[in-house]
Amino acid sequence: MRIQHPPRLVVPVIAVLLLAGCSSMEVHLSPSGRQVRAAYVDSVASCQQVGTATVSVTDHVGPFARGNLSVRDNLEVLARNAGAGLGANTVKPLGPPVDGQQQWGAYRCPPGPLPRAVGTTAAATPASAASAAPQLQPVEPAQTVPLRTEPLQVQPVSPNPAPAATAPWPAGSGSVPSPGGG
Repeated sequence: MRIQHPPRLVVPVIAVLLLAGCSSMEVHLSPSGRQVRAAYVDSVASCQQVGTATVSVTDHVGPFARGNLSVRDNLEVLARNAGAGLGANTVKPLGPPVDGQQQWGAYRCPPGPLPRAVGTTAAATPASAASAAPQLQPVEPAQTVPLRTEPLQVQPVSPNPAPAATAPWPAGSGSVPSPGGG
């Protein structure tokens, strides 16, 4: 029986189709979406809600799950684009993504930075970090303490090697069968 191999052109065609499918999942930020910011830990209490948007992307390619970070990035881009279409300048997730789908609130906020939501532990922005950082008082230099105070113990190695260990069984006893069964 002769095995039939696929023509040599089939493998490159399949590879190109797979790559084309992966590149079609890339989401692009529209020019109007660039004007919309995503607020994760910021408070939108001073903003006017103009709507909500439910966005979704493919979170699996066949049996393979897409990376969580790339799915979340794509969802944010789609939400910013949708927010621009609603006349918003800020979008905020209303919950975590589930199966590649996420709901976002669209808000029209006053210009300037948004205040942090109460109870968040996110790092401050670089501009506000300097003013928010506590002022540290100089302290005296640190001191080190040795771990051991006794001198290092060195044991000399004897110039005569130890006698070779003997095997626990006699070398020619024949107690272990040979591989040939003889």
